[in-house]
Formats: sequence, C-alpha cells, structure tokens
Amino acid sequence: MAIAVIPALLRKFTDGKERITARGRNVRELIADLDRQFPGIAQHLLEGDDLKPSVAVSVDGEIGPGGAMEPVGDESEVHFLPAIGGGVEK
Repeated sequence: MAIAVIPALLRKFTDGKERITARGRNVRELIADLDRQFPGIAQHLLEGDDLKPSVAVSVDGEIGPGGAMEPVGDESEVHFLPAIGGGVEK
C-alpha cells in the first residue's frame, strides 16, 4: 500500500496522524480510501473530480501534471501540499 503524508493543517481530520497507508491506483482512488478511513477528508482535498486549486500533490517526490489522475504505485509516497501561488507580476 502507498503511504499518504498529511500536512499539519489536515491532521485534525486524521486523528493527528501524519502518515497513513492507503490503497489506490491513482491519487483520486487513494483519496477515496483515505475518506473511507477518515470520513470527510476528501472534501478538503477534492473539488469535483480533481484536486482543489489550493492543494498540490507529489507522488514519489514529483509533482506531475495528472492531478487526481496521477498514478500511484504500491510502494509510492504521496504528499499533499498547500499549493503555492503568487509571485511578482510585471
């Protein structure tokens, strides 16, 4: 099973757990399994069928373009991160 790493702001929905084992062939399925274990967490990660704009996901150290459809392996480590925006506009 993959390991999901939960950011501090969302740990109140996982009973304080930072690392959770979960099943899924992609990020969306992994979130569904997390939601089965911790009902309600999906609403903080998903908007419709994709990740919320305020959430980024890293699978095995890479932030891929697939969003919720990004593949997840049995030994993957999946980090949910607050998306960083902004910058200097010229």
